[in-house]
Amino acid sequence: MLRRLVRRAVRSVRLLGYDDVALPSLLPISRDVMRASYPEVETDFARISEVAYAEEDAFRRTLAAGTTILDVAVSKAKSRGGSRAGASGAERPGRHTPVLDGDTAFKLHDTYGFPIDLTLEMAAEQGVQVDEVAFRTLMAEQKARARADALAKKTGHADLGMYQAIASDLASPVEFLGYTDTKAAVTCQGLLVDGVPAPLAVAPADVEVVLDRTPFYAEAGGQLADQGTIVFDGGAVVEVDDVQAPLRGLNVHRGRLTEGSFAVGDPGLATIEVDRRRAISRAHSATHMIHKALHELVGEDRTQAGSENSPSRVRFDFRSPSAVPTEIISDIEERVNLQLQENLEVTDEIMPIAKARELGAQSLFGEKYGDIVRVVSIGGDWSRELCGGTHVSATGEIGRVAMLGEASIGSGVRRVEALVGTGAYGYHAKESALVSQLTSLVGARPEELTDRIAALLAKLKDTEKELAAVRQGQLLAAAERLASDAPVVAGSRVVAFNAGEVATNDDLRVLALDVRSRLADSAPAVVAIGGTAGGKPGIIVATNAGAREAGLRAGDLIKAAVPALDGRGGGKPDLAQGGGTNAVGLPNALLNIVEAVKAAG
Repeated sequence: MLRRLVRRAVRSVRLLGYDDVALPSLLPISRDVMRASYPEVETDFARISEVAYAEEDAFRRTLAAGTTILDVAVSKAKSRGGSRAGASGAERPGRHTPVLDGDTAFKLHDTYGFPIDLTLEMAAEQGVQVDEVAFRTLMAEQKARARADALAKKTGHADLGMYQAIASDLASPVEFLGYTDTKAAVTCQGLLVDGVPAPLAVAPADVEVVLDRTPFYAEAGGQLADQGTIVFDGGAVVEVDDVQAPLRGLNVHRGRLTEGSFAVGDPGLATIEVDRRRAISRAHSATHMIHKALHELVGEDRTQAGSENSPSRVRFDFRSPSAVPTEIISDIEERVNLQLQENLEVTDEIMPIAKARELGAQSLFGEKYGDIVRVVSIGGDWSRELCGGTHVSATGEIGRVAMLGEASIGSGVRRVEALVGTGAYGYHAKESALVSQLTSLVGARPEELTDRIAALLAKLKDTEKELAAVRQGQLLAAAERLASDAPVVAGSRVVAFNAGEVATNDDLRVLALDVRSRLADSAPAVVAIGGTAGGKPGIIVATNAGAREAGLRAGDLIKAAVPALDGRGGGKPDLAQGGGTNAVGLPNALLNIVEAVKAAG
């Protein structure tokens, strides 16, 4: 609702004729009026204004792009006139009112972030209604697809009812032993073969196995699932690739039965891949530490929006109206690594959620928690989060964290990625080797590397400019000769010249305009200059006033040329440009222009 209010205010100001940013002028006035009743508006104004100003900037860009598309769509709706049949075939909404179709409204929303309430409002201002029913249908279909994809991850495209039937036969939820055990004696309680319930599985087969107890962690809370094996007493071996929990308390082990056979009720031994688990646990604990360091160095309002903890790698999403500066990312890395050296103890405790809140434990926004929760603490009260994942026992086990960078993944959501443990050591080893190679190449000490490379790049840039000037000078030197030697074709002087390899198509343009300027306007003149830049052919066509009066237009001539280049082109009557992928066809393209002039004459 706040976002809608901000957007409405931004558009209203624009409708009043003010096209610059407005909230930096308006918001402080609102703060001054409200602070007597709401003092937090003033004390938190730095954060509030940062979010609001970022929203205005983002919406101004959306408004600029979306308004143009909407105006075109509204014009088309008006030209059609009357009502239009919706997705159901029924006529809607009014018999004589122009209607903007739901597909366009959905595209504005889905592709350009143009909110439907704004589309409805702006269309109504121009006397056009929106097929809102079709829009809502498309939105519902999109949400259904997203839900289906998420469910497919959990269920492997199997019917959820199959898992419910298995769960109903269990005496109790599947017991998770993975906080303390890496292997456990188990019994098969449920089985699916190729997605279908079965009493028995015979190798080879894709199977889903439900056990009475398990050391395998099912993917949740950003932590990837464990992998490993289940070896049944009869000799059957299941290679477990993934573990999901389609229902609360029901862990489903997905994998491949590679040898033997087993049935529901058979006992066995479940063993996780320990090295993978440890690498994931290091990453998970590092995620908590990055989250805490982000709060310390950027702000408590940078709340978690998601994460993925995979072996030796962390992906952490958080809410932020703006990018985190590179130097702050470096500070976060330094802060985390200092805490690693302190070898802080990592503990967990089961407690009522009310107590966890009192202790200040962080929770994942949007996540559903029960009355009793597990709280993971690092260094006592330094970091506390509600978490069901696996962790190291002390931060020293993590080894090292290397931050890779930060980027936007959506409106108001940023992402940082980092390498952990062996991944971080490998990354720093590669960096060190690269620095060593660069210092040898440029003959500088590591601390001088940045300045030396900057100087070399500046010198290279100057050299490229000089070379470009020399190449352009050589091309322009040919202009007088091309103009004086231009043959007459069907009453027009025609220059069709292949300049060969050039730096950019701008060189071709400069030469074409120079040659045209040397040809008198008293007689029709057509100049076509072709060349190849970076392996791709291009052509510039320029015509003088006499040629245009004779019906020779540059845009038409370029269209005759580009088929030989396997490309396309276009432009105005006096100047046009084309290009393609077939450099071998450049001579034929120039010849096509000459033939087009002959045909016009």
